[in-house]
Amino acid sequence: MSTATPPHSPAEKLRRQMIDRLTTAGALRTAPWIEAFTAVPREAFVPEFDVRGPDGMRRVRCGDADWLPAVYSDRSLLTQWDEGGTATSSSTEPGLMARMLEALDVADGHRVLEIGVGTGYNAALLSHRLGSDRVVSVDIDPALVDAARNRLNGLGHTPTLVAGDGTAGCPEHGPYDRILATCGIGVPDAWRHQVEPGGVIVSNVGCGLARLTVHADRSAAGRFLPALAAFMSARHSPGQVMPRAGQYAGILATAVGRTRSITLPVDLADPMVPFFTFLVQPDVLEVGFTQGAGEYTRGLVDPVTDSWACISPRPDGTAHLEHKGPRNLWDEREPILTHWAENGRPGPERYGLTITPDGERTLWLDKSTGASWRLP
Repeated sequence: MSTATPPHSPAEKLRRQMIDRLTTAGALRTAPWIEAFTAVPREAFVPEFDVRGPDGMRRVRCGDADWLPAVYSDRSLLTQWDEGGTATSSSTEPGLMARMLEALDVADGHRVLEIGVGTGYNAALLSHRLGSDRVVSVDIDPALVDAARNRLNGLGHTPTLVAGDGTAGCPEHGPYDRILATCGIGVPDAWRHQVEPGGVIVSNVGCGLARLTVHADRSAAGRFLPALAAFMSARHSPGQVMPRAGQYAGILATAVGRTRSITLPVDLADPMVPFFTFLVQPDVLEVGFTQGAGEYTRGLVDPVTDSWACISPRPDGTAHLEHKGPRNLWDEREPILTHWAENGRPGPERYGLTITPDGERTLWLDKSTGASWRLP
């Protein structure tokens, strides 16, 4: 596959259409990033991938009739899976990528550390904007790093790519003015010590995107972006098989525990619900399944303590709760969902996150001195 896009080619036309959509949606706002998205061909980084269709996952390859239209759609393209069937690498939706890059608020001369090399597309955008010598990207998977390096080099980009655990950052090439994480990893303490005071971290935290400013005492604070997103969880070794919630569906369907009726403070299908539940219970897996006469049930599992809960909503706003184990998983999450409902169901942009110098994390609404919740 050619790494350069001929002028007026179908790829260039589709790329410009994508950029028009992103600017209209407000995801792309500034000229330097519009120029980067215009110059960097996404197709060079995704010769084949999986996308979800009406009949499930299907593989799309370079040369297929729908390859370029899929490349320039605003969707995540899945490029790698582990042995358990969990996706472990992708090219993130361009719209989400654009919002995160804009939120970095980079300036000429800034050094950026990216956590999650993936296909290399994001590193190419950063390299075009800042210059390859100002970009470092780290990924746990050496094979991904090598493939991304070849693609980047083919386009004339030579950022520093490192195979390693992104939770540790990359201190040997720091310090940095900005850190951007394109995997589900939160904000590890090591990052705050690798950012210059006044620097910015943009990272996926649960189902939210946090933009935090790091202070001289190594504390950090900031708000969540308006968008919701759930990235793939960071792995700690290339061969790690990620736990899958689906494997617990059959167990939960026949499990027996303590039961009671509860009143649901919110519709559990609301997209804001995962924003809170991933923050207050990052170690809990969720799975939906049907049982009995087609009754939908939401299952919660803590694999470490073998605690579980099954919530079966009823049409009247109540639910049947069955649970067992040392942790009462529903009672842990119910208070924050009730508070959200009672305060008018605010969007993620009204919430903020503070991290103290010793790593204590607090979620707050509207202002850091207002309603707050200590996070694990």
